[in-house]
Amino acid sequence: MSDTRLRQDGFRERGDRVTRLETFVDAAFAFAVSMLVISVGDVPETIAELKEALKLIPAFAASFALIMVFWRGHDEWSRRYGIDDAYSSNLSVLLVFLVLIFVYPLRMIFSGFFALISGGFFPSEVRLISLSDVRWYFGSFAVAMAGMGTILMLLTRHAARQADILALTPIERVITSASLWGWTAVVLVSCLSLLVCLLLPAGVSPVLAAAPGLVFFLLNIVQWWLGYWVSQQRRRIAAEQGYDD
Repeated sequence: MSDTRLRQDGFRERGDRVTRLETFVDAAFAFAVSMLVISVGDVPETIAELKEALKLIPAFAASFALIMVFWRGHDEWSRRYGIDDAYSSNLSVLLVFLVLIFVYPLRMIFSGFFALISGGFFPSEVRLISLSDVRWYFGSFAVAMAGMGTILMLLTRHAARQADILALTPIERVITSASLWGWTAVVLVSCLSLLVCLLLPAGVSPVLAAAPGLVFFLLNIVQWWLGYWVSQQRRRIAAEQGYDD
């Protein structure tokens, strides 16, 4: 393993070459981002139209950031483990399939969110007329998040099962476990959001109608806890091996 590059997080890069599949995945994510351009359709021809288009920047930025989370997840998985077998290839292709579907309602969802929290200052690209619309609105987002999270969870579990073959160090095993729990949390929180969405009562207020989306803020708590746990495990491993972390 001496010929592999050490990452900042203490992981050695086993994926030292870019495969055709990684190139395909990167291109698919780039295409998904290109579908999030600020102005869809006609180019603004007046200052008023330009102002309205620019108000969509927050929705674009949030959508872009979320897509990058999943791209970064797959990129880190590829760099850390360098696994290139049929199982991981099939999962990666499925991830591409899901992200290209996921991007379709993504900006619509975030534009509605920013319109809600800004009191209508930011424009919404969707009109929710009935409770059924609300359920479809949040339900599609939850299903997409659960699907993409499941792919990355399965990829990480596939790597964890090959820990001995890959000769993962103790800290690499800890980081792998944290990644596995992180993606599992994405799936579980997405399922919880879908459940809340399905249980919304008729006549619910606009604030409570946003509950399925607010559920996802639980992931911030999970990520903080996992970061804390990894730091504690680093100290433990450093103490056991007799060096300062």
